[in-house]
Amino acid sequence: MNFLYDLIGVPFGYLMSFIYDIVPNYALAIIIFTLVTKLLLFPVNYKTQKNAARMQLLAPKLEKLKKSFESNPQRLQEEQQKLYQQEGINPMGSCLPMFVQMFLLFGVIDVVYKPITHILHISKPVRTAAIEKASELAVKYGDVNGGKAISAKNLRSELLTAEVLDKHPDDFTIYSENFHDKVSKFSETFNVLGANLGKTPQLHPETWNRESLILFCIPFLAGLAQLLFSLYSQIHQKKTNPNAQAAGGGCMMATTLLMPLMSVWFAFGLPAGIGFYWIFSSLFSFVITFALNCYFSKDRIEAINEKEKEKARIYAEKHPGKKSFMQRMMESQAAMEQQSNVRVDENGDKISRSEHNKQNRDKLKEARKRMAEKYGDSYDDNEE
Repeated sequence: MNFLYDLIGVPFGYLMSFIYDIVPNYALAIIIFTLVTKLLLFPVNYKTQKNAARMQLLAPKLEKLKKSFESNPQRLQEEQQKLYQQEGINPMGSCLPMFVQMFLLFGVIDVVYKPITHILHISKPVRTAAIEKASELAVKYGDVNGGKAISAKNLRSELLTAEVLDKHPDDFTIYSENFHDKVSKFSETFNVLGANLGKTPQLHPETWNRESLILFCIPFLAGLAQLLFSLYSQIHQKKTNPNAQAAGGGCMMATTLLMPLMSVWFAFGLPAGIGFYWIFSSLFSFVITFALNCYFSKDRIEAINEKEKEKARIYAEKHPGKKSFMQRMMESQAAMEQQSNVRVDENGDKISRSEHNKQNRDKLKEARKRMAEKYGDSYDDNEE
């Protein structure tokens, strides 16, 4: 897992460092960084929502097929595949963009969690030594990380180290690469309205002051921003695809409420910089999603759909024998289902599932008949 963070975090770290050099305030740099990453992911979001909008156009046809072949799942799958081919739609088209976003999220988290690495460019030996010292002091004084040791493998180790240095600065003057001055200066810029974003919000701080109040509010703002985005997404889906909304029912509403509550819970256990990032990540996601939903009007998506269908038709004519990945996957699934429907009789010959079930019923009837004859009871062949 740490390999993924490092792999994607390095290029994102250079981006964050570049932004921080232009805007020497880490809180503002996080906002700009979040916006830039959302813009970089815009083509992915565009493709995802375009595919979702086209699937909504297809929903009535899919519903009709389900009613027509309700008793024949294999035929239903075949007809659905034909429809997807005709329309030029990949029903799994939103999976890859979602995977890309989740993949890149590792890099975003790594950058926010590791400013000493990505922003200050302190070497690993110095970082490791400083984290060990911070762990020792956290246990000794019990004023950071709940008095627990800080592991170098902990993603929050650098932010926690900066927090320990803020409380016990004299213990870090021995480290090379001007570690003390760099981290101290950075901590001064790692704030919003005077609140250090490297500190962890507390539900019950020792003293209520301006900083503790701002830190206290950040988790709730993060949850509120995500709730806004989740509610909007659910309302839009209910408006455009009421059948799917009805099928989801209370489960979707529970998810809508649960995720923001989880954000609040987690944000109270993480440095405030993470919650601060979540606030603007949700807000920018809301703005982008809203803009794309407005762009994909009914008329525009119908026009896009016709163009995509024509592209699929031309491609099929030029490559008559070539099958898409989705076609191969669906055909493979159909073959597996067909194979599962095949049974073997006593002679080793293949028979269908219905024939197999008939044989079982006949055997059961024969067993009941023998039992009735044994005990002198009457038996009716028509009895189920």
